[in-house]
Amino acid sequence: MTVAPPLPRPPAESAAARLFHRELDHYPENGPRYRNLALIVLATVSLYFMIYVAPAVAVSMMKSFDMSYGFLAAASLLGGLAGAIAALAAGLADRWGRANIVAYGLLFVGLITTFAVPYAPNKETFLLLSVLAGFVEGLILVASPTMVRDFSPQLGRATAMGLWNTGPVLGSLVVAVVASLTLDTSSWQDVIRYAGGTGIVVAVLAIIGLRDLAPAIRNQVIVSTHDRDLIEARGAEPAEPQERPSLRSVLRADVVLPAVGVGFSLLFYLTMVGNSVIFFVVVHDWPEQRANSLNNWAWAAQALALVGAGVLSDRLRVRKPFILLGSLASLAVMCFFATIATDKDTSYATFVGTLVVLGIVGSVSYGPWLAGYTENIERHGPAATIVGLAIWGWATRLIMVMAAISIAVIVSGITPIVEHGTDVDDAERRAGPALAIIAEDPALFTELGKYPRDQIPPELAVRAVAEVGLQRLGVVTAATDDLAVLAEFGPEVAAAERDLPGQWQTWFWVCVIGQLVFLPTVFLIRGRWSPRRAAEDFDKHEREVSRELDDLARTGHDRTR
Repeated sequence: MTVAPPLPRPPAESAAARLFHRELDHYPENGPRYRNLALIVLATVSLYFMIYVAPAVAVSMMKSFDMSYGFLAAASLLGGLAGAIAALAAGLADRWGRANIVAYGLLFVGLITTFAVPYAPNKETFLLLSVLAGFVEGLILVASPTMVRDFSPQLGRATAMGLWNTGPVLGSLVVAVVASLTLDTSSWQDVIRYAGGTGIVVAVLAIIGLRDLAPAIRNQVIVSTHDRDLIEARGAEPAEPQERPSLRSVLRADVVLPAVGVGFSLLFYLTMVGNSVIFFVVVHDWPEQRANSLNNWAWAAQALALVGAGVLSDRLRVRKPFILLGSLASLAVMCFFATIATDKDTSYATFVGTLVVLGIVGSVSYGPWLAGYTENIERHGPAATIVGLAIWGWATRLIMVMAAISIAVIVSGITPIVEHGTDVDDAERRAGPALAIIAEDPALFTELGKYPRDQIPPELAVRAVAEVGLQRLGVVTAATDDLAVLAEFGPEVAAAERDLPGQWQTWFWVCVIGQLVFLPTVFLIRGRWSPRRAAEDFDKHEREVSRELDDLARTGHDRTR
C-alpha cells in the first residue's frame, strides 16, 4: 500500500533554536511518543510536588510566619484564582508552544520554590509567591493534558489520561512520603527546597526532550495507531489556513456542564490535598508526620487505580460504565467517611482502609472521564482541544477557590485552634497548680482579679493571705502571664474544640452533595455503554481508514502520471 509522504522537514536548527522551536512535523513512532508522554507525566508529578508541599508543612509554616489559618486560606484562594484566570487564557499555548509552557513554566515554579519561598521574609511575600506559582500551574494544568491528548490515540486515551492524572496524585504521594520521613529531622524550609530542586531537574529534562506536534498533525482525530499513516497523508495534503479555535466553538452543553460537574466531584479530593494534615492534627491531635503517612496509603492506591482503570477502559473501549459505577461507589464511601471522620475513636487503620477504597473508586471514574471529555471536545473540532480543556481547568480552579472560601466560613473553628490552641495548652499545663488553688475559692480570686496587683485594697489582701496562704498566693502570682493567656484565648479555643468536629462533618456532607451534582453530567459524555457495540464501531472505523488510505494512494498515483 502506498501512502503520501510525511510533511517536508524544515532545515536543521541550531541546538539553541530547538530549545524554543520544538514542533514535530510527523506523528512519532511509539518510542518517541511514549518518551514525550513520560516527560509530561514526570513534569506533572514534580509540579504538584511543589504546589502541594506547602499544605503538608502548613502547621510549622504558620508558626514560623506568625500566619493565621485565614491568611493561609487567602493565599490558597488567590493562588487558585490566579490559576483559574491562567487556565482560561491557556488557549495562548498554541502561540507560545504547549511544550514550552510545560517545560519553562515548570522551571519558573522550581526556581521560586527553591530560592524564594524558603527565604521569604514574611507572610505577605509568601502570598505573592503562591499567586505566581498558582498562575503558572493554571497554564500547565491545561497545556499538559492537551499534549497527552495529542500523543495518545483514542484507543489508548484513558490509559494515557490515567497516567497523566497520576501527576497530581503522585505529587501528593511524594509530598506525604517526604514530609513523613523528614519533618522530624528537617525544617519546613528544607522540605520545600527538596520539592523545588526536584522541579528544576525535571524542567531541564523537559526543556531538552519535550516536543510538540505540528498543528497539521495534532488537529486531527486519531482513534488508533493504525491511523498514523492516514494522519501523515492528510498532513501532506495542501490545506486552507485554519482559523485559531475560539472559546465560542466549545461553549456547548457537553463541554461546559461536565467540566463544572467534575469540579464539584473533586471537592473531597481538593479538601484532602489542602487540609487533610490540618484536619488530623487539629481534630485528632496527630503529629504532622502521622497525618502525612496516612496520605501515603491513599495517594498510592489512587495512582495505581488510575492506570488500571484506564487500561481496562481502553481494552473494553467504553467510558461511561466506569464513570457511573466509580461515581456511585465514591458517593457511598464518602457518606461513610462523613459519619466516622470526626469520631476520635476511629482508628488509624479504619481511616487508611476508607481512604484507600475511596481513592480507588474515585480513580475508576476520573481516568475514563478525562478520556471521554477530550473525545467530547474532539467532536466539535480537534483543533479546539486546548480551548475545551481551558474550560475544564478554569471550572476546576474556580470551584477550588469556592471550596477554600467555604471551608474558611463553615469550618471556622480551625483558626482559633491553629493560632492559639498550642499556647492555651502550654499555659494550662504550666498554670495547673495555680488553677487548682483558684478552683478552691473562685469568688475570692474573681474579686482579686478586678484590681492591678499593686492596687489591691489592704483588707482584701489580708483576707486573701488568711484564706489562701502567702506561699500559695505566690504560686498564683507566678502564673499571672499564663492565666492571662487562658483568660483571653481559653474560652474561644474551648468553643472551637467543641464545635470543630461538627463543622468538619458539615463540610464533608457538602462534598457528598458535590458528588451528587456530578452524577447527571455523566450522561453527557459521548460513547457507548456496551463494549460489544464499541468494538463494532472500532472495526467500522478501521475499515474506513483502510479505504481512505487506498483512495489517497490512488490519488497520489494519478497525480504522478
